[in-house]
Amino acid sequence: MKLRTTTPASIPFMAKSLLVVSVIVIAFAVPIHFSSTVFADKYDDQINALQQEINKYQAEASRLGGEAKTLQSALATLAAEKAQIQAQLDLSQAKYDKLVVDIADTEKKIKDNQDALGETIANLYVDGKISPLEMLASSKNVGDYLDKQEYRNSVRDQLTSTIAEIKALKIKLDAQKVEVEQVLAQQKSQKEILVAKETEQQNLLNTTQGQEAAYQQLTAKTSTDMAAIQAQQRAAIAALTNNGRNTSGSAGSFQFRSFSGNQGSCGGGYPSSWCNLGLDATTDNWALYTRECVSYTAWAAYNRFGKKVTSFMGMGFAYQWPSTALSMGANVDNNPEVGSVAISPISNFTPLGHAMMVEQVYGDGWVRVSQYNFAGTGEYSTMDLKVSSAVYVHFQDR
Repeated sequence: MKLRTTTPASIPFMAKSLLVVSVIVIAFAVPIHFSSTVFADKYDDQINALQQEINKYQAEASRLGGEAKTLQSALATLAAEKAQIQAQLDLSQAKYDKLVVDIADTEKKIKDNQDALGETIANLYVDGKISPLEMLASSKNVGDYLDKQEYRNSVRDQLTSTIAEIKALKIKLDAQKVEVEQVLAQQKSQKEILVAKETEQQNLLNTTQGQEAAYQQLTAKTSTDMAAIQAQQRAAIAALTNNGRNTSGSAGSFQFRSFSGNQGSCGGGYPSSWCNLGLDATTDNWALYTRECVSYTAWAAYNRFGKKVTSFMGMGFAYQWPSTALSMGANVDNNPEVGSVAISPISNFTPLGHAMMVEQVYGDGWVRVSQYNFAGTGEYSTMDLKVSSAVYVHFQDR
């Protein structure tokens, strides 16, 4: 009566039974031409409504979870870009600070040289008051006179050249400073844009994560409600079978007789590697939970009768089989055959339906079936089933 979803096997039963609504849509969209009895079930409406709510909440939580992962990735990218911009800013700032110091040093050199030139010019001016004849007279000789004249001119020319070079350097440094200031402004602007994006992404992430948590809470609450109804289902099964002791009974149009009672956790040839682990302990080759009715019938149809049974991919509740089996090429009708699977639709004691393996067809409107988990204990048993109690899935031979 249970299937495996795409979630891990360790998730509780309630979380395992979420993906059921879509197959109902398929079932109605693809008419099956057979007559079936409508079962009155006081639990059906509640269970179906709760399953739809769980599907909705989980779908929304999954969508929001995906968005959150995308937003977290975007935030990581923005953080890396911001770190890169910050490193470039730090480099530009260091260049800018060096240029400021260099410019200050250059300005000081210009002033110092201007002061030296002024003093030199003043000295030259004083010396210029002396007539060439007086300079010559004060010189030891003509050579001494020429040396004084040449020295004076040399000092003046050197200072003038030095000042010109320093001024040119200052002009260059000032231009570099302007360029670095522009780069700094651009980088700061880029950083501000990234910070704004990061803030926006973080706010969106916070909102999305909050919504995801809210939907997860709704899913948990709905799953709790579903668990309570399933507890009622188990109680109804126990009452129908008198905890597995009644050999016959009925619920609506569902009728059974010659019930063998539970025969232990393993039976019918079902693999011990699965049945020894316990009810719902793991999943089988068809993505169905072990020791459930559907796991046993899928195994028996495939291994004992050589039928083509493929993975149910999370759509294997017993009541879903009349629809999902169609995609495997199976036929569904009201006529049982040995090797076909009897499916009891949703009833007042099986909200998820029940699957049984047809072992023998009698001529009096009854069939012999083998099964697991009829009394909700995950154990093997056999019984006779009224033909009108079920519909029959005929898988193709392999």
